[in-house]
Amino acid sequence: MAFPRFDHSDEAAPPIPYLHDRGAVDAAADLILRFGDDAGFEAAALAERSRNLGNAIGFCRWRQIERLIVLLATGRSFGTVH
Repeated sequence: MAFPRFDHSDEAAPPIPYLHDRGAVDAAADLILRFGDDAGFEAAALAERSRNLGNAIGFCRWRQIERLIVLLATGRSFGTVH
């Protein structure tokens, strides 16, 4: 059985990140507001900082926020649209 793979072409949206709660969306919006186009880099830096401190949960949270920022930067609809 073959599983569908993510299409890395420019036309495809990145996979939808897992968001534990509304706070992740608020954190992404705050980073976008404060850092603009560099918000994803800031989220990656926060994830790296969490990993260096041994905080696996914080690392995973910031990585998902980074993915959300990248997804929002595409400016396209994704997932099921009603």
